[in-house]
Amino acid sequence: MSISKEVVAVILGGGAGSRLYPLTASRSKPAVPIAGKYRLVDIPISNCMNSSINRMFVLTQFNSASLNRHIKNTYHFSAFSSAFVDILAAEQTPDNPTWFQGTADAVRQSLRHIAPFDSDYVLILSGDQLYQMDFSEMLDNHKKNGADISIATIPVGDREAPEFGIMKVTDGFITSFVEKPKKEVLGEWISDTGEAMHQQGRKYLASMGIYIFNRKLLFDLLEDEKKDATDFGKEIIPESIDNYKVCSYQYEGYWTDIGNIYSFFEANLSLTQDIPEFNLFDNSRAIYTRARMLPPAKISGTTLEKTLIAEGSIINASRVENSVVGIRSRIGHGTTVVSSYLMGCDYFETIEDMNSARAKGLPILGIGDRCYIKNAIVDKNVRIGDDVRINGGPHLENTDHALYTIKDGIVVIKKGAVIPSGFVL
Repeated sequence: MSISKEVVAVILGGGAGSRLYPLTASRSKPAVPIAGKYRLVDIPISNCMNSSINRMFVLTQFNSASLNRHIKNTYHFSAFSSAFVDILAAEQTPDNPTWFQGTADAVRQSLRHIAPFDSDYVLILSGDQLYQMDFSEMLDNHKKNGADISIATIPVGDREAPEFGIMKVTDGFITSFVEKPKKEVLGEWISDTGEAMHQQGRKYLASMGIYIFNRKLLFDLLEDEKKDATDFGKEIIPESIDNYKVCSYQYEGYWTDIGNIYSFFEANLSLTQDIPEFNLFDNSRAIYTRARMLPPAKISGTTLEKTLIAEGSIINASRVENSVVGIRSRIGHGTTVVSSYLMGCDYFETIEDMNSARAKGLPILGIGDRCYIKNAIVDKNVRIGDDVRINGGPHLENTDHALYTIKDGIVVIKKGAVIPSGFVL
């Protein structure tokens, strides 16, 4: 049987995404733009497609309009194939009047939509992680070990371990689990992660929030045995270890959880390295997204250093360094951009639009002339005037303003904000 018929994937859209605010003020977490031209949800969907898994459900409940639009406009399959990417938004029904209460509850409420599709296994993924993984290898490992449940795990060191659910593994099977262990007890949670990992100090196995369930067991757990459990990581998994064969699939590639503004910022800027750990330039592991009919980027008089530039951009800046420049970005003359992520725009302004904006005293779409922008995330459709100075860094206190938010020294200019000429931060 081919993997496409064996597996149905369920991608969890996450909660309100409050730690990614203000990027999630008007969009769900999986719809947040990443790497200048993709959305976060494109990562798990692309990993599935590259693993020949092509039946996917995306579960959402917060600000899902832009995510729905992106998926509807992006993932079209042949009329002669059984492939699909379907959105399942939280819905109130006569027998369940509540919204999703957690990861397990979200899947439970969606079982009636998943049930009609034949499969032997259900793959459960998070919609807010950056990684490239072949799930067919994880499934092979699951079958070879005769597992009931498989959990993708990643070796971590002393510093990261207290932030994760940590597994104790013996002979490939998980024997115990602790959620966010205190540093004092870490010694009891060392696993055999392999000699190379131990030499790097990565001797604990953290759950990646990626699960394979035997289909019948998943339905039995959610509908009967654990019908009150709301979360996989906190309830279903720990309580299944003693009763079922729960297998660890150890993954050693690049993986990061986009949980907050700092990790989002770091993940995007790391893509500008000479050889980034997350490889967008890979023939066999392409990242798919909406195919936009955009012209190539146009650059004039600009020094570029370690910078990604998406299509449709018009750049006259003096220097752009260690930055990601998103689709349809416009940067004016004499401007310097350092260590920043510009998300770009959803549309081009015509000459008439620009003249109309100027007549109203508004900056035109994009970044004006002679600006200096450092340690910033500029959300979509922002208008920044001339001679604006935004200098993010640890010297700035966390704050939330109508036009911007500061978190961990990173200045996030809100979607659609208008920053007047001469503004200094």
